[in-house]
Amino acid sequence: MSSLEAAQAALAAEHAVVYGYGVVGGRIAASRLAEARQAYDAHRARRDSLARTVRDLGGKPVAGSAAYALPFVVTGSADAVRLAADLEDRVADVYSDLVRAARGPLRHEAALALREAAVRAVRWRGGGSVAFPGLVERAAPSAGKGTTHV
Repeated sequence: MSSLEAAQAALAAEHAVVYGYGVVGGRIAASRLAEARQAYDAHRARRDSLARTVRDLGGKPVAGSAAYALPFVVTGSADAVRLAADLEDRVADVYSDLVRAARGPLRHEAALALREAAVRAVRWRGGGSVAFPGLVERAAPSAGKGTTHV
């Protein structure tokens, strides 16, 4: 995968995450609303930065969709928290691809984004993480027992 392809994939993921945090913000308990807002703002900033990066790499930034399918129905605060953690896991996966594909400053930025997503996922879960965020094959409980990652 080229740097441009990986940056486009990360941009597409950020579009989806921004949409997802809109859902989170509408269902999250007031006690965690500020945390959701901070994550939303961080992902909007990453999305905008990635659009510039894609242009700098000679590409046309992928546009966001009007809506995205959620991995499950979000009916209340507990679901919103679970969705936020899931969003962070998903975007970490995409940033790990960008880390592998990029070099120099773009690789550094991708690594920072991966780390931030992994930390936010842990916070949303109230602790607990995987050994290698963004690397699903390393996070599997045991070899030979495939896990489905959505």
